[in-house]
This record gives sequence, structure tokens and C-alpha cells, in this order.
Amino acid sequence: QVQLVESGGGLVQAGGSLGLSCAASGRTFSNYGMDWFRQAPGKEREFVAAISTNGGRTDYAASVKGRFTISRDNAKNTVYLQMNSLKYEDTAVYYCAAVRLYSVWQLSDNADAMDYWGKGTLVTVSS
Repeated sequence: QVQLVESGGGLVQAGGSLGLSCAASGRTFSNYGMDWFRQAPGKEREFVAAISTNGGRTDYAASVKGRFTISRDNAKNTVYLQMNSLKYEDTAVYYCAAVRLYSVWQLSDNADAMDYWGKGTLVTVSS
């Protein structure tokens, strides 16, 4: 089992920045690719960003590319999401997820492939 706990959500004005963290415990963190997903009110959950097991590869949804940065610290069992130039449409509950991977080159942006999920943290961007 892997337990994931997100933190860092809150209220921010459009154009501002916010950083999210996801602390993992349980199994070997470095064996898991880490993702961020989000779900806005009335919408389906969508992929935001992914990072490989050693942090060497990242992937982003087109809507956040150039504004968001995913990173990880395997020594601290933590994955981060730095969000800059926030827009009203970034308002959502942000979820951290973990997927067991077997290569440092692998990534996954598929919510159905995730093995573990956090409970989410709310980000509200005011216009």
C-alpha cells in the first residue's frame, strides 16, 4: 500500500502562483511514477502532469504546459506541482496519484492505470 497526502491548496488570484505537495508513505517511492490529476466542478477528472520514477521524464497536459512544473524528491518521498500564471479555469480539486513502473523511461497519463490516489486538495483561482 502507498498512502498519498496532498497539501498546499488554497485560494489565489488569477495570475498568481501556488505550489502543491504530495507526501507518500508505504512502499518504495522511487518505484512509482507520480501524476497529478484534477477535477473541476461538474467535469470529469483530467490529467495534469506526470513524472517518471527518477524524475528524468515529465509530461504535461496541453492546458498547463509552460505554466505548471512537476518535480519529485525521492529522498523525501514527495512530489510537487508548481503552478504559475494561474487561470480561473485551473480551479479544481487536485489529486496526486501513483503508478508502479518498471523503467525509468515510463510515464502514464491514464487515470485508470493509477494504483493509488490521494484524497485531493482544493485549488480555487479567483478571477
